[in-house]
Amino acid sequence: MKKLFNTLYISTQGTYVSKERENIVVSVQGKELFRAPIHLISSIICFGNVMCSPFLLGLCAENNVFVSYLTEYGKFIARVQSPISGNVLLRRRQYKCADDESFCLETSKSFLLGKLNNSRTVINRGLRDHGDKISSSDRLIQVSVSLRKSMDSIIKAGDVDVLRGVEGDAASSYFNVLDDLILKQKEKFFMRERNRRPPKDRVNCLLSFVYTLLVHDITSALEGVGLDPQVGFLHKDRPGRPSLTLDIMEEFRPFIAERLVLTLINLSQIDADGFSESPSGGILMRDESRKIVIDAYRKRKEEEIFHPFLKESMRVGLLYHAQALIFARFLRGDIDAYPPFIWK
Repeated sequence: MKKLFNTLYISTQGTYVSKERENIVVSVQGKELFRAPIHLISSIICFGNVMCSPFLLGLCAENNVFVSYLTEYGKFIARVQSPISGNVLLRRRQYKCADDESFCLETSKSFLLGKLNNSRTVINRGLRDHGDKISSSDRLIQVSVSLRKSMDSIIKAGDVDVLRGVEGDAASSYFNVLDDLILKQKEKFFMRERNRRPPKDRVNCLLSFVYTLLVHDITSALEGVGLDPQVGFLHKDRPGRPSLTLDIMEEFRPFIAERLVLTLINLSQIDADGFSESPSGGILMRDESRKIVIDAYRKRKEEEIFHPFLKESMRVGLLYHAQALIFARFLRGDIDAYPPFIWK
C-alpha cells in the first residue's frame, strides 16, 4: 500500500518557499521557519500571498509533488503539477464508460449509496454518543429512517436525473438536522441549511473549507493512479470542474468533513471569534482558525481505520488512494461494481 506522505499547508501571508538542494525551505521575512526533504512531502497547498521560487516548482515537478494555490479563504485558483503520466488505456476506458448512460447510472448509485450510508452513520453515532444531550432525538431518528428509504429509492432509480433528485432531497433533510448535533456554542455555531459562495454562517464556512482540502487530496489520489479527475459519472463534465473528484468525494463528505466540523465545535477547539463577516454578508475564516482546522484535518488523516472491502487497516489519509485504486480496477473490469467506502 502507498505510504502516507505529508501535505504541507502554508497559510501565513508573505511566506516564501524555496529550494535548497533536495529540501523545501519555508521562510518569512528572511527567517527560516520550516525545512523538509522533498521525498517526505506529497503536496503543497498555498493560501493567499505565498510565493514559491521557480526552482522550488521545478523540484516539485521532478518529484511529482503537486503545488496548489488557493485564495486566503480557501477558494481554488490554480495548480502546478508534473506532466500527466499513467496508463493511457485506463483513461481511454474512463472516457468510453463516461459516455455510457447505463454505466453512469450504476456507478452513480454506488457513489450516492456510500454518501447516504455515511450520512446516516453521522446521525446514528451522534445519537449513540450524545443521545442524553440531544433534545430532538426523534427528529434525528426520522431523518435516519428517511435516508434509509432514500437508499432504497436510489437502488430502484432508472436514470441519473432521478438519482440527483433523490440525493438532493436526502441532502436537504440531512443538513436540516445537522444543527441538532451541534452541542456547544449554539449561539455562534448553527446551521439552518447548506449554503455557499459565500457561506452565510460559521458552520457552512467550516464545511466549505474542509471540502476544499478534500478536493485537493482526492484529485491527487486519482491522478496518482492514472485517472482523469475532470471526467465523472454522476457530476456532468464542466470546464474547470474535477467531476470524478466530486463523485468519489461524495462518500467522504460525511465521514471526513461533517464529522470533523462537529468535533471541532463540540470540543470547543475552534472559537467564534476566529471568523469575520465580509461586506457582502459572507462569513470568512481568520488565519488562526484556518490553522486549527488544517491541523485537525492532518491529525484525522493520521488515524487508523479498517477498510471493509480491502480487509485491512490503514490510515485515514490513504483511503482516498485506496478508493482511487479500487475505482481503476472497476474500470478495467477486474471487479463487477465499485464498492464505496462504508463507515460503520
